[in-house]
Amino acid sequence: MKRKILSLLILIFVFSNVSYAQKAEIKISLNEQFFGALLEAVFTNLNEPKVSLGAMLEKKRKDSEGFSFVKADYSNSKKVCDESVRLKRQINGVKTAVKFRQGKIYAPIAFQGNYNPPLIGCIEFQGWAETNISLSFDRNKQALVGNANVTNVNLSGTGGVGGGFLARLVQSSIDNKVNPIELLTMDKISFTLPIQDQGSLRMKALGMRHRVHEKSIDVYISYQFLKAK
Repeated sequence: MKRKILSLLILIFVFSNVSYAQKAEIKISLNEQFFGALLEAVFTNLNEPKVSLGAMLEKKRKDSEGFSFVKADYSNSKKVCDESVRLKRQINGVKTAVKFRQGKIYAPIAFQGNYNPPLIGCIEFQGWAETNISLSFDRNKQALVGNANVTNVNLSGTGGVGGGFLARLVQSSIDNKVNPIELLTMDKISFTLPIQDQGSLRMKALGMRHRVHEKSIDVYISYQFLKAK
């Protein structure tokens, strides 16, 4: 009996809103704890995200006269020097995270990597990048996208070799290889809402906007109610 009454109330609520406007907006609130749990799941259950440095390093190796240095060959060695940056959950006490402060989105990103400079051999490094993330709605892609902008790189483990160069390389790699970050697409958040004994309504997402608060973010999604085919 209670289930039938609840279904009836939902039915009345949905159709009363549809009859007046056939549009509505919902709000999804996400806090820092949510993103912390999400990142923990990503690093625990999936492969660590990796960015290759190969193309950028190849350009840097060539001088203005057109010749290039020969890098060390590790093909017959057990040592792996794939010249890449791997994102890590935590380095030197700094965790990869998403933080909301003063209306902005900050993301410390921990990483580890290696590169093979001429005449020296494989150098391993690690550190963390200070990153700002801006969100916008891309009308062409019909998606909420983010762009990560690295503002500073804190590097360790190079033994004093090429620290400044590596910091710039890591910054460029994250800036160029990660962006844009596709977060939500309109087709993924549109769905069919079944109404008991009445058929179904199609909830078509029309647009998104967001608002950053202290330690949380609100995402507003506007919907149009249509008769499901």
